[in-house]
Amino acid sequence: MPTPHPPTTALLVIDLQPDFMPGGALPCHEGDAIVPGIADLLASRAYRTVVATQDWHPRGHASFASSHAGRQPFETIELHGHPQVLWPDHCVQGTPGAALDPRVDWSPVDLVLRKGTRPQVDSYSAFRENVGPDGRRPPTGLAGWLRERGIEEVHLCGLARDYCVLWSAQDAIEAGLRASVLWELTRPVTPEGDAPTRAALGAAGASVEQVSPP
Repeated sequence: MPTPHPPTTALLVIDLQPDFMPGGALPCHEGDAIVPGIADLLASRAYRTVVATQDWHPRGHASFASSHAGRQPFETIELHGHPQVLWPDHCVQGTPGAALDPRVDWSPVDLVLRKGTRPQVDSYSAFRENVGPDGRRPPTGLAGWLRERGIEEVHLCGLARDYCVLWSAQDAIEAGLRASVLWELTRPVTPEGDAPTRAALGAAGASVEQVSPP
């Protein structure tokens, strides 16, 4: 059984949804391998505060390749003046692929934060959306919510380690929190990105925890 963490540390479970699992619309490499470990971690009640994020896109979202004539998934375009990877349609609001993974008991979760809900703005991070038409990255409100609960540090797990987990960790640091990524409880879109992801986390001041799943 994991040692309980101090009440000032929260767990963030990022986008553990069927569309990011093998066979889903946007599968992460071995994405299903982390589900048992995360389920056990939640069941252990080792964290007093737990947040789950949920990609929750409207149909026709600007990040979908299908929304851009002649474009294919995984091409990169410029959107609002910044690079935007075009994705397969995924985590569409109300579809089974957008649900939180049904193999996990989510009852310990204090907050489910839905992101990517604005049709013209993608959202990787739990803390801020991607750049919008006004050139700004709007906050999701999570940083304030955590501060109100006395949280000083976050531990992150989930999908995908090279996008939503990475950006969430970077933005947690920017918001004044300490951040650690539970590496074995994350998976990337492609494993080729692991070295750059580690480098980016280190550059941001986030740590990587080499802790085996509970």
